Amino acid sequence: MSVAGAQRPVLWEGAVPAPTGEHLDSFWRSLFYFNVYRLFVALLLLMTMAIWGAHLWFGSRDPTLFAVANIVYLVFSVASFVLISARWRFNLQLTFQVAADVGFIVLLIYASSGISSGLGLLLLTTLAGAGLISRGRLTLFYAALASIGVLLEQTYEVLKLDVPETQFVQAGLLSAAYFAIAWLAHALARYTVASEQLAAQREIDLANMEQVNQLVIRDMQDGVLVVDERGVIRQCNARAERLLGSLPRGRGEATLAEFAPALASQFEDWSRNAGVDSGPRTPFRNNVSARFVRIGGSRRVGAVIFLEDQTRIQAEARQLKLAALGRLTANIAHEVRNPLGAISHAAQLLQEEPGMGETSARLITIINENSRRLDRMVNDVLRLNRGDRAHRERFKLVDFLGGFVDQFSQIEKIDPGVFRTECATDPEVLFDRSHLNQVMWNLCRNALRHSRRGLASIVVRVSVERAGSIVKLDVIDDGPGVTSETRAQLFEPFFTTAAGGTGLGLYIAREVCEANGATLDYVETARGAQFTVQCWAG
Repeated sequence: MSVAGAQRPVLWEGAVPAPTGEHLDSFWRSLFYFNVYRLFVALLLLMTMAIWGAHLWFGSRDPTLFAVANIVYLVFSVASFVLISARWRFNLQLTFQVAADVGFIVLLIYASSGISSGLGLLLLTTLAGAGLISRGRLTLFYAALASIGVLLEQTYEVLKLDVPETQFVQAGLLSAAYFAIAWLAHALARYTVASEQLAAQREIDLANMEQVNQLVIRDMQDGVLVVDERGVIRQCNARAERLLGSLPRGRGEATLAEFAPALASQFEDWSRNAGVDSGPRTPFRNNVSARFVRIGGSRRVGAVIFLEDQTRIQAEARQLKLAALGRLTANIAHEVRNPLGAISHAAQLLQEEPGMGETSARLITIINENSRRLDRMVNDVLRLNRGDRAHRERFKLVDFLGGFVDQFSQIEKIDPGVFRTECATDPEVLFDRSHLNQVMWNLCRNALRHSRRGLASIVVRVSVERAGSIVKLDVIDDGPGVTSETRAQLFEPFFTTAAGGTGLGLYIAREVCEANGATLDYVETARGAQFTVQCWAG
């Protein structure tokens, strides 16, 4: 249901437009019941005259006219049902029916010895009903029409039948009552219209609020469960289902006891514990903790359960620490570069000295190797602060891999046959070319270090997923793979299993992938190690 920017018609005070759209059925239904009342009045008058006609004033002046007018009035009521069922020109039908009511009742008043018969009071109900049905439209006109009819009938009696002129007082009071009832119906109709407009606006506001709440709950990082006092789940966002598993479908109610027994136990403890709402509790499953907040002022109404993934919180805290550490190490790296350059330069000068012994040469070699290692570490640390500077471009992945394999083979002095490239398609990727080269260089160097260096020891596989929107790049080696003990620490900074390694390669590679909107993960395989890069297709 679209509620944003809904336009509502502007109404003049106390009036409504012709019934259309959402009000159509209610207007015609009211007119139908109004005609039922008319039919009932006609039948009642006819039966009253037939049973007690000799003892009442009804038809006392002209019984024949009274009976004929009643019968015609009855036929008119039945015919009005046909017109109402056709739903043709609502306002015209209502005005015509009210005018007919005035005409028939004035005839009945005349046939019943005038205003003193009391039949004029029937028009009060007619005017009140017409005013409410039309929502205040033309109510004063209907009152004027009824007053004119009653006054004309009284005038005719005074002029033609020598009725006392004092009965004009009764006719005048009855006419005043007509206008009073019409004005009351007009005021009630205005109040009804205002109430309907307010209700419609509140409906729009509630629909907007419901949509906003659904969007907020859906996109929250925490899981959200809404439960009643019995532990029945009333609402659940996608994050909660990812943390706890999918809700059982196809059943009327899902309870916490069936869905998450450990969470249900904590909810029962919280329900029994009167007092201030608690904060996060002990994790009950996979580092997931729950926080309970009651709905309203009573715990018996139910509660909102916020599920917090402690792993995510710990990861965010670790990222903050790593960011601070990165800034610190970057500053240290800048300060280390100058003395490191001086050490390397001094070692080169010593190496050029004549008459150097074997021990001195070996020591200078150790200095050079460790200087190069420190230089690589400094460069890796400095890249940590440049990982987010990605200039993504579109290029063919297969052409890029062909050039990369040739370049890697020449620099590492290996046979290109060590690589096997498997490409079922030739997709375009959206990636910073230098960043992808850096990632592939790190992955392939690790694969080469742990592989058997035989024919097709390193497999580079390209595939597409999600209807071609995601490109998947796998780097697989035939080595011993990654042990379960070290798997969880693969992408942590400064963690390495290679002698002389800095432990920043995989960490920087993942950071570079994230800067390009891609992901880098380790995939467990039966043999060897597999790293997978998933990025957007160009």
